Amino acid sequence: MTNGGQAEREPVVLTVGLRPDAVDLSGHPDLDHEALAARIASGQEALRREGIDNTTCLVSADPEEAERRIREEVAGRHFDLVVIGGGVRLDPEQTVLFERILNLLIDLVPGVRFCFNTSPETTLDAIRRWSPQPR
Repeated sequence: MTNGGQAEREPVVLTVGLRPDAVDLSGHPDLDHEALAARIASGQEALRREGIDNTTCLVSADPEEAERRIREEVAGRHFDLVVIGGGVRLDPEQTVLFERILNLLIDLVPGVRFCFNTSPETTLDAIRRWSPQPR
């Protein structure tokens, strides 16, 4: 498919979220870490089926460790979009982690766009809202 004579391309995406074992599920009695891991895997599979070039980076809740992990994943690579999962963004206990991740990625990936899902199942919708225009 083309747009204005240029071939459309899927964005190169980095998905950052908490490892399932790092998520506090005390407020979600109907969810366990295994079920959360399955939901994350299912969301990532949906991206693969759509041909999205996605790298998943699951981190611990420790900001220092998370920063190291993200730096390793991003080193020498280009990303158009970063999805930061709700486990990082929506839990007030993770505010410092969220700030650290956001500011780190702004420094590491100049010009990157951010998008936010509401669950692992809505990651594709978030990406589609902010897909870059063809180059």
